[in-house]
Amino acid sequence: MPESSYRPLSSDPVLLGGENRSGTTLLSVLLDSHPALVVGPEIDFPEPPDLGPHILEVCDLLDHADPRVTGTTKDTIDPRWFDGTHFVVQCERSGVERPELRALVTGLMTELGTDLSELADRCRLIDAIGEFRRGQTGTDRWGLKLQRKIQDIGTYARIWPRAHFIHIVRDGRDLAASHLKTVPDWGYRTVAEAAHGWREVVNRPRRDAPADRYLEVRYEDLVTHPRETAARMLDHLGLPWDEEVLRHAEHEHALFNKPWGHPAAEAAGKPLYTGRNGRYLTDLTPGEIEEFERIAGVELLRLGYALTSTAPDSTGGTAGIRDTGNTGNTGSTGSTR
Repeated sequence: MPESSYRPLSSDPVLLGGENRSGTTLLSVLLDSHPALVVGPEIDFPEPPDLGPHILEVCDLLDHADPRVTGTTKDTIDPRWFDGTHFVVQCERSGVERPELRALVTGLMTELGTDLSELADRCRLIDAIGEFRRGQTGTDRWGLKLQRKIQDIGTYARIWPRAHFIHIVRDGRDLAASHLKTVPDWGYRTVAEAAHGWREVVNRPRRDAPADRYLEVRYEDLVTHPRETAARMLDHLGLPWDEEVLRHAEHEHALFNKPWGHPAAEAAGKPLYTGRNGRYLTDLTPGEIEEFERIAGVELLRLGYALTSTAPDSTGGTAGIRDTGNTGNTGSTGSTR
């Protein structure tokens, strides 16, 4: 859609992004604990093409327990209805029930006279959902996970000119290990695929983001230095410090009430821990580690992650220092998302 057709929105959301398995869910839950914020998990809104009518049809199917929309995975849902069902499920994870969602979609379709197919209209629906949750909870601002869509930060920064963005990054080698070992059914299938995907997600946003509205934080810093990292984020958002953000596991969150199979909900409900930092050292082979570093070594170094060997970078040169550890790894036990 041409840039001129974007209709800037007046709200001031907190939009979170990051590669899958980078700690985005933990980040959203932590910020959701601040009394001025209501921050939900991801809502995937680029699909299906006819978003508005599709959501309404899915709501009707779910109301009647239609077997075509049973479950929460692609294995249990008719492919034709998966995107719409997933959207409704994600809204319920965010605290928006089916009747509320139906009213929001119907009202917006009537107001705009469209089926919510264009990106600007889809964003208006997300905005309506966020504003609904803000009013419902009595908070000052709403937030949402963009996940990998953070790559298109320039577009979303124009649609939401008052939005603030927080991009969480994680050591790409740990991310690759998490994909291959924890979510092999939907994550990256090879180390090379993970390296290329991770490199793209961590590289593009910093080039296109409005500098005064974009903050990049490392997952490792969040779990090893939570107070300092959380303070940086709140300062970026113009919010006062509140100790509750360090007690995220003690609070009620919409995601915990209806996780509906969310792969990171259980882990995000636990206190901060660092035990999975550096998991690649045991979960990946030396050859796999070298392959990842050869493809994405430049970005690893930029983000402060030492390489395990002198590996060729993506331009064919060499980059890196020899190191056997991962920044921020304290050796604590536990798991992470």
